[in-house]
Amino acid sequence: MQLKYTSHFLAKLEDLFSETSYHLRYEKGNFQSGYCILNEAKIIVVNKYFPTEGKINSLIDILRIIHVNTEQLSAKNRNLFHSILQNELKF
Repeated sequence: MQLKYTSHFLAKLEDLFSETSYHLRYEKGNFQSGYCILNEAKIIVVNKYFPTEGKINSLIDILRIIHVNTEQLSAKNRNLFHSILQNELKF
């Protein structure tokens, strides 16, 4: 699957996060990695001033770190999630 840095693909990632137990927020912040994960509160904060490419890369990194219950995901989001985990996305 070819990775495209578009707002449409960003929306797909945001939809995937909406089906997880984590809440995704875009806030201004001084994060070293561009994002912050508050595991106890299940909140993910991404720098809102990042360009689309930076947001997408941050969300992909986060998906590889957090635990996602795939049974909660719809079929299309489950396929996207597995593609991300198996490094099938090509840059």
